[in-house]
Amino acid sequence: MSTFLEPWQLRAAFARSLSDMYGKEVPAYTTLLDVSHEVNADFVARHGADAERLGSIARVTAERHGAIRVGTPTEMAQVARIFGAMGMRPVGFYDLRDASCSSVPVISTAFRPIEREELARNPFRVFTSMLVTADRRFFTADLERRLDSFLAARTLFGPELLALADRAEAEGGLPQDQAAEFLRLATQAFELSREPVDQAWYRELEAVSAVAADIGGIASTHINHLTPRVLDIDDLYARMEARGITMIDAIQGPPRWEGPDVLLRQTSFRALAEPRTFRTADGEIVSDALRVRFGEVEARGIALTREGRAAYDAAVVEIDETAAAARAEEPGLTEQGRQEIARAVWARTFPTTETALADQGLGWFTYEVDGAGGVRREPVVYEDFLPRSAAGIFQSNLTSDGAKDASQEATDRDADWMAGALGRDLFDPFDLYADQVARSLTAAAGTLGVDPATLTTTTGAMR
Repeated sequence: MSTFLEPWQLRAAFARSLSDMYGKEVPAYTTLLDVSHEVNADFVARHGADAERLGSIARVTAERHGAIRVGTPTEMAQVARIFGAMGMRPVGFYDLRDASCSSVPVISTAFRPIEREELARNPFRVFTSMLVTADRRFFTADLERRLDSFLAARTLFGPELLALADRAEAEGGLPQDQAAEFLRLATQAFELSREPVDQAWYRELEAVSAVAADIGGIASTHINHLTPRVLDIDDLYARMEARGITMIDAIQGPPRWEGPDVLLRQTSFRALAEPRTFRTADGEIVSDALRVRFGEVEARGIALTREGRAAYDAAVVEIDETAAAARAEEPGLTEQGRQEIARAVWARTFPTTETALADQGLGWFTYEVDGAGGVRREPVVYEDFLPRSAAGIFQSNLTSDGAKDASQEATDRDADWMAGALGRDLFDPFDLYADQVARSLTAAAGTLGVDPATLTTTTGAMR
């Protein structure tokens, strides 16, 4: 290891440290990693070089995304400082409050590298959610006041960790001894606390939302899941169930079909009952269990343009409406039946080849000059998240739907509000993909000595 660790090295080391810690806390996660490696190895054996169309097997094997939850804008800004030290920037705004029929009173962003080279070095990303305590659909004025008071009294990230994070971001890394301490403190901050939980307070919040209780019912935070990437998520789902591990009912996101994979497909094993201690109202310490952490896994596809994403969103609505109509006629509609509906809608929405996806302006592709002087078109991997899928994973792992008063007015939260809370720019995923494509066009055109615009129209020169 070098004597000075750059942000990408801190990021890679933190991802490994977090994975080791989480594997000790949740042994089923280690099983998930083992099965993921088996699935990927078998997929590469079957498909050869085509298996690495959306990233090298080395990248896919190392790839993780984590998920954490915090309670206040102050905590969110502190998280941004910690991840900023690792070269991870806030990308995208996700509102999960209306993305699920369950009570999920959070807004989110994802911290990740934004440069293509940095993603290739290590693509670690963390989906980070924050409570909206002012939203009256979930929290009364009295509960908001008490919840805000509880959150304000806790300290999730100590001053030494934040000082090291600020230094790393300002100086482009840390000397080895300070890097080791930064990584130790950062990992420790996301360990599951063994301190007794106030039983009455936790249960009061849990009646509103299990997610709210997980965030605001304890004096610490923790990693909720750590997600490996697989090349065949349907194969993984079947193998996990064959090992006796209970999975959620469905794979979230686009259906499996014969055309190119796009965006993101996700699933998980169900949240496990983890033993916790509680403090009762009379001060007694009792043992119980909580189901808040689960094992998610993902398969990533091609990033879609704004037009492609609009087509995706419309397809999701059509699938839901068609499935609802089918369920009205046949109440016993199975998940397999719903997937058949989804595939039929998908086939009407998206082309079955990458070439058509690019030519119709639905997907992002970069352009590279090959050794023979031709132009090769390569798909851009989707690096972000889908609010509906994230909420679907959350909902599938909840023990109850909680309580949501739809008659109350929602509290307005948007990307500008999130940027203000973070105190730093919030990047738009579409802009990042467009910039990646534009840079590739400029570089390829410069090599060939032609106008960049001609590279996207002379499709005969592309493969």
